[in-house]
Amino acid sequence: MPRALSLDDVVAVSNDQVAADLTGDVVILGMKEGMYFSVSAVGARIWALLQTPRRLSDIVTTLTAEYDVSADLCAAEVLAFVEDLTARGLVVRDAGPTP
Repeated sequence: MPRALSLDDVVAVSNDQVAADLTGDVVILGMKEGMYFSVSAVGARIWALLQTPRRLSDIVTTLTAEYDVSADLCAAEVLAFVEDLTARGLVVRDAGPTP
């Protein structure tokens, strides 16, 4: 079983997906499962940040600056969201150097 993600992990979108921005919402087709996923608001913002390899702690820093949310709550929510995307093959860990 793979280890859980941490804020130190670098992640990015997988090549096994196709996504489209629909005016604030993002629809993602996961090639492995052949299923569509839709994310909106903060999920769409996280998806946009994941277009280049990025450390999860940097995503939390960005989101806490943009939204009225505590760092602890933001970190927990980002980790849970990205864990789900990773489990579905939409995001990969250790995607490369951070920008």
